[in-house]
Amino acid sequence: MSTQPLPRRESANGVQVIERVGQIMRALYAETQGLSLSQLAERVHLPRSTVQRVVAALVREGLLASASPNGRVRLGPELGRLAASRRELSDDLAPFMEQLHEQFDETVVCSVIDGDMQRCVAQIGAPHRLRTEFPVGGYLPLHCTANGKALLAELSPEEVRRILPPRLPRLTPNTITSLRRLEEHLAVVRDVGVAFDHEERSLGICAAALAVRDHLGSPASICVAVPTERFEGRERELAAAFVALRGDIRQALGTA
Repeated sequence: MSTQPLPRRESANGVQVIERVGQIMRALYAETQGLSLSQLAERVHLPRSTVQRVVAALVREGLLASASPNGRVRLGPELGRLAASRRELSDDLAPFMEQLHEQFDETVVCSVIDGDMQRCVAQIGAPHRLRTEFPVGGYLPLHCTANGKALLAELSPEEVRRILPPRLPRLTPNTITSLRRLEEHLAVVRDVGVAFDHEERSLGICAAALAVRDHLGSPASICVAVPTERFEGRERELAAAFVALRGDIRQALGTA
């Protein structure tokens, strides 16, 4: 029995549904409390009835889940199972982390965005007695760390405003506490390609970081964290190393 191609209109409708699924799931990214159908419809500029039909199908498949009794939805558990079945981005970045570790002999960390925080997913510790450490699986703020700011710079200004509040917690005298000022700072990070932390999270700790995305669009950052006394005078060297690595990382990830 021969297989006939789908009629053109039916094929186009199928592509349109996939595009709507993508729009809805991207709108829910980082929305840990979920969104209502009305909020989703406004975000993706679709009729509420259309959003309701697509959401209902995604809930049945486990790709979305109820976030509250009043109808809010969030990304579902099936996404986690699917994500776990593929190679972690941190695995692909491991050779470049090793390269930075050998070059600078300092702690190198890989982080990802998790809700309104960053989560450390891999680390290579420095051999020095005085060193910086971030426990794997631990959470850190996004707004006052080099790896966090590198990750935020991968997002649009609208996505950043959805994740972070207008006033940001002050951890040290150097912390940027205004979302508006942070957005201006992130524009510079996007232009330069490297983010820095000058004792913004902890006094005595500085860092430099670069963020990249895999072929599915998932971002991760690589950070070199250094005690301030060993960081001073090395900022330009760190920036040059990250800029030099960017092309190699993108080529390795197939995103060049």
